[in-house]
Amino acid sequence: MKNVEHIGIAVRDLEAAEKLFGTLFNTQPYKREAVASEFVETSFFQINQTKIELLEATNSDSAIAKFIEKKGEGFHHIAFEVEDILSEMERLKSEGFILLNDKPKKGADNKLVCFLHPKGTNGMLIELCQEIKKPHL
Repeated sequence: MKNVEHIGIAVRDLEAAEKLFGTLFNTQPYKREAVASEFVETSFFQINQTKIELLEATNSDSAIAKFIEKKGEGFHHIAFEVEDILSEMERLKSEGFILLNDKPKKGADNKLVCFLHPKGTNGMLIELCQEIKKPHL
């Protein structure tokens, strides 16, 4: 793992959260993006090397909606950047970690992602992410 890529925060109202965190960080989000496969709308802030991802559910059956219903708004996950997501998934699986998806999925902010089950990570949802590289022409 290379470094912390971002910290995910589940919110009920993305617009209100953008205002709150915009004031807190004294900056505006650099990107807003829907991730249809996960039923979320995301908003990203960057403070120096640190990224914060705000996540709002777009469907009451989404993982974020269920998370907020059960635990309320707040810290949702920590994401780590990896060089090769497939080999990292294989390594972690061989070490006994439970992967929530068998193959990387397209996530927000031009990333391939995979999540580790919180049962094997002291209750924390861990995301692996690798930047999607554009092929050379």
